[in-house]
Amino acid sequence: MSVLIFTELDNGAIKKSSLEAVFYGAELAKMQGTSATVLAIGDASEAELAKAGNFGATKVLHANDARLVVSNIQAYASVLTEAVNADGTDTVILAKSSLGDAVAARVAAKLKASIVSNVTALPNLSNGFVVTRSIYTGKAFASVSMKSHKKIIAIKKNAVSPVETDTLAKVEVFSPALSDADFGVKLVATHKASSTISLPEADLVVSAGRGLKGPENWGIVEDLANALGAATACSKPVSDLDWRPHHEHVGQTGIKVSPNLYIAAGISGAIQHLAGVNSSKVIVVINKDPEAPFFKAADYGIVGDVFDILPRLTKAVLAAK
Repeated sequence: MSVLIFTELDNGAIKKSSLEAVFYGAELAKMQGTSATVLAIGDASEAELAKAGNFGATKVLHANDARLVVSNIQAYASVLTEAVNADGTDTVILAKSSLGDAVAARVAAKLKASIVSNVTALPNLSNGFVVTRSIYTGKAFASVSMKSHKKIIAIKKNAVSPVETDTLAKVEVFSPALSDADFGVKLVATHKASSTISLPEADLVVSAGRGLKGPENWGIVEDLANALGAATACSKPVSDLDWRPHHEHVGQTGIKVSPNLYIAAGISGAIQHLAGVNSSKVIVVINKDPEAPFFKAADYGIVGDVFDILPRLTKAVLAAK
């Protein structure tokens, strides 16, 4: 019985967070002496899907029904459930995301499976099936014993460091039996964020707060982001003031990010903001107030005026390139 990994697609490519899930699933499969199978739903080329083999998958099931091109939670849950039953798998792996959380919950109910989210490490199989998950917005970890026959594990973004190879996976067409009942929600329209880099998937993020004093000053943030190839983000007060679009709001009530580098300029560091960024591998804080709470969570801190520091950082990045 293989380990089945549900992957999300973005413009025909498997998302970075899903590739982390593929690697996790492949490593778990090795521990159990079985193989890793990927389920991809939507429009993608066979060559692109075969790259899942670079991260340990041996097979990709591709469900490319025309009705599945756009994400539909109910339909995706039905497809994943059918794939689990067809593949005979006991364990489903996926990346924790807004789509992943919604699909996983529905599949768990359909399969009567145990489900654990925000998982940060491979399970301990020495005494049952015990996984480690991040809790209290990353301030602690819990060990959870999964006792149901079927299990669903949602991996925390950036918790896994995949090792890539040049192996390709075999791609097979998967044709689920879908009915009108599986499409109970109709998508009326889609309005995509204008940013070229997806904030939840970004490896590098440049974020700013009210210290920028107004939307007219955001050019220095965008200049640094463009130089780094980073996504831009902001604090909640900034989005509330309509200085920046709401899809850039990072924090407990906004988008939670897990980049390799998070640069925060002119953000004091309220606990709600920290809850959305504390999974970042490296945090750099720039603030003229040496007592700003954010410095306590920072790996590196610069006490100074953002209007002076950001242009100098941009110049240094461009010079280094």
